[in-house]
Amino acid sequence: MPTTLSAFADATASDRALRRFLHGLPGVDAVGLEARAAALGTRSVKTTAKAYAIDLAISMIDLTTLEGADTPGKVRALAAKAVNPDPTDRTTPRTAAVCVYPDMAATAAAALAGSGVKVASVATAFPAGRAALDVKIADVRDAVAAGADEIDMVIDRGAFLAGRYLKVYEEILAVKAECGSARLKVIFETGELSTYDNIRRASWLGMLAGADFIKTSTGKVAVNATPANTLLMLEAVRDFRAQTGVQVGVKPAGGIRTSKDAIKFLVLVNETAGEDWLDNHWFRFGASSLLNDLLMQRQKLSTGRYSGPDYVTVD
Repeated sequence: MPTTLSAFADATASDRALRRFLHGLPGVDAVGLEARAAALGTRSVKTTAKAYAIDLAISMIDLTTLEGADTPGKVRALAAKAVNPDPTDRTTPRTAAVCVYPDMAATAAAALAGSGVKVASVATAFPAGRAALDVKIADVRDAVAAGADEIDMVIDRGAFLAGRYLKVYEEILAVKAECGSARLKVIFETGELSTYDNIRRASWLGMLAGADFIKTSTGKVAVNATPANTLLMLEAVRDFRAQTGVQVGVKPAGGIRTSKDAIKFLVLVNETAGEDWLDNHWFRFGASSLLNDLLMQRQKLSTGRYSGPDYVTVD
């Protein structure tokens, strides 16, 4: 019988208690984790199952533009693509969300109104997270006021790596409170956490603080989503629900560019967390170029011909 989050109240009562809890989590067998991720990546998915997986992957994409050169026109074009990814085939699923900086959230919200596609906005001094808490909260407040349905926050990796877990926990709590009805995705930047043990600790820390999703990365560093770190986070959400009854989503982001890659991640979800996570309410891909390859593969399955990149819009 699952316990509730109140059972972990003692674990979050102080920095010392939280450190004791997080360092008391089972250590990660790195060799075993990577071997399992590699083995699951060899699963063959073909024909009808492949068509289903491609459509599912499209529906799970947070179509993303996070560049200093972003303009309202680019965001509106991306929103149009999210709503109607393939103008030649209206059976193509819509993406889950469009993800933008807070100053573009209002533009995205206006372009997506009534479509069912969510507006996601990065916040909390993305991507470095190096700002005072009141600045981070203001960032979140602005994004929500502008129409963001989802907030993607970055943790303070410096505080986490220094063992200041309670500071990280309290910042997530404060951001969660500011989100209101918006769902919160907590980004760990796994490439900077150095060890699998740290990724497991960050996963539990984020979930204890109320994350609706845990997310691998910003896409702005050298190492982003990998099958192994995503597998580890999937194990964490599975175990967390088993103990608390609370389900938390997972979002790998950065470096997932092909249909083959996306399908490998869906196999990880199915074989690790289970079918309950095979839905865009609980699993997302943070991506910009992935959608184009999925559309090309989808066209090939339906027509027998590989149309090539000139037949899909450039993001």
